[in-house]
Amino acid sequence: MKDLIFKNWESLWHVGVCAILAYFILFLFIRISGKRTLAKLTAFDFVVTITLGSTLSSMILGKVTLTEGAVALAIIICLQYLLAWTARESKTMEKVINSSPTIVFFRGEFLEDAMKKEVLTREEIYAEIRKFRMLDVDQVEAVVMELNGELTVIKKSQGVSHTSLKDLENG
Repeated sequence: MKDLIFKNWESLWHVGVCAILAYFILFLFIRISGKRTLAKLTAFDFVVTITLGSTLSSMILGKVTLTEGAVALAIIICLQYLLAWTARESKTMEKVINSSPTIVFFRGEFLEDAMKKEVLTREEIYAEIRKFRMLDVDQVEAVVMELNGELTVIKKSQGVSHTSLKDLENG
């Protein structure tokens, strides 16, 4: 029972040192890997974040050595970069890796099939419209669910719309 609360000073010291070193190793790798690692999460980024966190946890708790953990972190970040680069270079791979934005409201109409696909309610769309300080849906050209799950509200310019649904879908 005693081992559940405190094992010994050596293991406590080991966890402390590993936590500090693992933190700085991860910080260094994230700085090297660039802003995408810190971007708002797409499904792709979410997997990377969970994997990085799990690896960091293993490093801190001494389940792997710091060197093994550093190699794992480097591989995860390199894979993220490689897949992001591949998605940028190939439209086919971009569709495999990233989802597409989904228009859920367009020119006063809720697009029920799209809302069903994204599991959204009208109330959630209305709430997002209010966040953009628009109190009248006639001011709204469209509402788009982005790759990272956020909703973007596109305001009509001067109350007149020249945007087509196809223009919004193609970005």
